[in-house]
Amino acid sequence: MHTLVQALRFILRDGVDQPGEPTLLSLALKHVAVCGLAMAIAVAIALPLGVWLGHLRRGSFAAINLANIGRALPSLAVIAIGVAFIGLGLTNVVVALVVLAIPPMLTNAYVAVAGVDPDVVDAARGMGMREREIVVRVELPLAVPTIFAGVRVSAVFVIATAAIASVAGFSGTLGDVIANEASYHSSGVLGAAICVALLALAVDGAFGLLQRAATPRGLRVLAAPPAAPPGAHVVRAPGVEHLSGPMTADT
Repeated sequence: MHTLVQALRFILRDGVDQPGEPTLLSLALKHVAVCGLAMAIAVAIALPLGVWLGHLRRGSFAAINLANIGRALPSLAVIAIGVAFIGLGLTNVVVALVVLAIPPMLTNAYVAVAGVDPDVVDAARGMGMREREIVVRVELPLAVPTIFAGVRVSAVFVIATAAIASVAGFSGTLGDVIANEASYHSSGVLGAAICVALLALAVDGAFGLLQRAATPRGLRVLAAPPAAPPGAHVVRAPGVEHLSGPMTADT
């Protein structure tokens, strides 16, 4: 209990024990900036690939298994491998976080788009829509809840894992405090860990609000979720489980 009280005091004084030390606020802002960079890269890779493969309803075996491999790799192992090729520093950290963030988004994007009712897609084609129009105007609106669920989970993973940045030789995140018990003592380490947890909760809540705002009103009802390809780990959107029909991908 004493350590917890000291940790809360550490947070309230912004982590500064001596002049010149970085504040918790500055470390938290840089923590979020690093995570934002990693998430932007992961989104740019995972969502277009997952959406397009889901639209084609092909490649589920390769996409899901590559995602599972990425999920199975520990971030520390990715950093250790990266040291041999790109050295220590920000690039190594970002690569590890991108590898961590891609699997949930890729899997959910694929399953969400592939799970759209084929009759709806055929009707859109019958109306003369091009493939890109079908993706943007028909499939994506129906797939938003599950896609956002994947992004939401990836963001929480990245926020929580970015604390290992100090191990890769990058200074400036909340991990600096967590990895330096000699200087900040147990209370400082616990205080920084609490800050990381609060950041993860805040990001989860923010993405939850964005998810609800982006979800069409007609999808905010409970319905049977789509089937996922064998081996896929799909994150369901809380309170939004409708995807407009069963999955039809050839697995």
